[in-house]
Amino acid sequence: MFRYDMQAEIWVYPGKGGWHFVTLPPECGARIKTAMVGMARPWGSLGVEAVIGQTRWRTSLFPDQKSGSLLLPIKTAVRVAKASGLATRPT
Repeated sequence: MFRYDMQAEIWVYPGKGGWHFVTLPPECGARIKTAMVGMARPWGSLGVEAVIGQTRWRTSLFPDQKSGSLLLPIKTAVRVAKASGLATRPT
């Protein structure tokens, strides 16, 4: 299992649904993509376990054409909890 620690801003997708995301820093996204070559699911998603503060959940990272990095969706329950100290770990 790999561990990547980072800090990034949560942003809201401007379209329908109000999805919240974190864009991983490019260097972190590149390391994760390299470590998980051949493990992508449909849409290029990568299964991970994410941790923000004391909240841990299973989710997927999605490729982002705009940044060239990966997007981490942040669900409501996580946003309601404390949003500090972001780390992702591939599963």
